[in-house]
Amino acid sequence: MPKKKDKSREKKDKARGRRKRDRKPAKKAALKQAQARKPGGATKAKRPKQATRVPPVRRAPVAASGGKANKATAAAKQKGKAGAAAQPLILVLNPGSTSTKVALYRGEKQVAAESIKHQQAEIEKFPRIVDQYPMRQTVVLDFLARQAVAVGQLAAVVDRGGLLKPICSGTYRVNDAMLADLRAAVRGEHISNVGAFIAKQIADQAGCPAFIVDAVSVDEFSPLARVAGLAEFERKSLLHALNMRMAALQACARLGRKLADVNLVVAHLGGGISISPVDHGRFTDVNNANEGGPFSPERAGGVPCGALVKLCYSGTLSRDEIVRKLTRGGGLSAYLGTNDAKEACDRAAAGDARARETVAAMCYQIAKEIGACATALKGKVAAIVLTGGAAFNPMIADLVKARTAFISKNFLVFPGEDEMPALAAGALRVLRGEEQAREY
Repeated sequence: MPKKKDKSREKKDKARGRRKRDRKPAKKAALKQAQARKPGGATKAKRPKQATRVPPVRRAPVAASGGKANKATAAAKQKGKAGAAAQPLILVLNPGSTSTKVALYRGEKQVAAESIKHQQAEIEKFPRIVDQYPMRQTVVLDFLARQAVAVGQLAAVVDRGGLLKPICSGTYRVNDAMLADLRAAVRGEHISNVGAFIAKQIADQAGCPAFIVDAVSVDEFSPLARVAGLAEFERKSLLHALNMRMAALQACARLGRKLADVNLVVAHLGGGISISPVDHGRFTDVNNANEGGPFSPERAGGVPCGALVKLCYSGTLSRDEIVRKLTRGGGLSAYLGTNDAKEACDRAAAGDARARETVAAMCYQIAKEIGACATALKGKVAAIVLTGGAAFNPMIADLVKARTAFISKNFLVFPGEDEMPALAAGALRVLRGEEQAREY
């Protein structure tokens, strides 16, 4: 009997299981029908099991898709163009004796530049240098036309400035008082006097400011620096102010300091050499490159006074010949027959003993002048800065550094003469509110 009871139970369990299996499809079908009758009608998807998250892969947008990626890329490009266009457009002028250099800058970036030559016969038509400005203004306007730039697009016009009364370094607005002094040529006739007139005329048409930056007449001498040793005259400031101030600003950017907060010694090494102690942004002293300081590729520098007096009264040279000898036939030119610092260094490196000694002597005098400037700053020098064309030569930089490294641990070299970007930068600092424009 127990065995029969077990068998009957097994039969009942099997029958019960078949009935359950048969009911499952029916329940599922009924559930689907009920969901189909609900608003929305779709069966809710099951949640996937939790998995480790993988960062999404950024895919390159497909041109034909027209999706969000394309729209984002197009928006980014448009933003870039808008940002470039938002930078101020600056016209930069730098007139020379036989050419007019002109450039356009969009912010810090140069977008066009030309050096426009003038025929000597054309220049000689004008009785005074300042009378050339309408002719030169015409070639500048022609340059703008070639670049498809309307005058009204300009945010500023900037020029190097001329022989003005002694002024502090910085960016100045061109005003009527400045133009009157340049027209009268109270400090002398020079081609640099022309540019301010062109800048003012074009700026007035554009409805924008006209500036000059670090003119050659920059004079920030301390009273002690003016004393010459003879009561009949005094020492005057004459320096490569535009390039030297640009190098000083570059040095401060490298140091992470403001020019107004540091002392520097800046040496411009070109055809002439200007070395100045820069006391919190002011050029408080400088050797006059035409009359003193180190000899340079073509200038004699500070020659012995007694010997010079004898030469002047020897009757062998005229006054003009002596001036030319001091300013065009001295220095490397006098000893080596070349005013090319690179050639002199190459000859020295090749074993030319006279070239080696002459280059070393020039660097000795440069180092000595830097030491004098450090003394004027009471030894507080954040950096020694070299600039100018001769600074391209490693031999010169190394020889100077070897004698001056004790003055400052920072010895910075910014070779070349970047007058056009320096002019643009001066205007840009004012337009951006980083510096106040001065009034003449």
